[in-house]
Amino acid sequence: MTEGGCQEVWIPFPRSRVFDALADVQARVQWWGPDGFTSTSLECDPQPGGIWRVVLHGPDGTDYPNVYRFLELHRPEKMVIEHPDPAHWFELCIRCDEAPGGTLLSWRQRFNSEEHFAAIREFVAAANEQVLARLEAVVASGG
Repeated sequence: MTEGGCQEVWIPFPRSRVFDALADVQARVQWWGPDGFTSTSLECDPQPGGIWRVVLHGPDGTDYPNVYRFLELHRPEKMVIEHPDPAHWFELCIRCDEAPGGTLLSWRQRFNSEEHFAAIREFVAAANEQVLARLEAVVASGG
């Protein structure tokens, strides 16, 4: 497995509020996906071993069905999910740590191979920055 790097963002809200936006599916669909994408949740069982089925709707109208598996859920500090698609497997660990005046959120991905990560590195870095900005906006709106 290959570490895909870690991105961090400071969010000026308590970690319980940030974590709620991660764990609550109604909030999650507001920020999940890069800019221009929307999401529709079809099924969500947010507990270890539970599945989240979601469709990402691209700005060009293309639908991208996705399945994720919850591996860990430790409120309000950590969520680990797996995207078990053999063509694009990854594990995502999201941590919420208390920080002065808010929350330090870290977003760390692992991929199944260095070759796969090398092929998508630039896309993933840009998409993750967009996702984190969208998450921060949802937290700020109270969504």
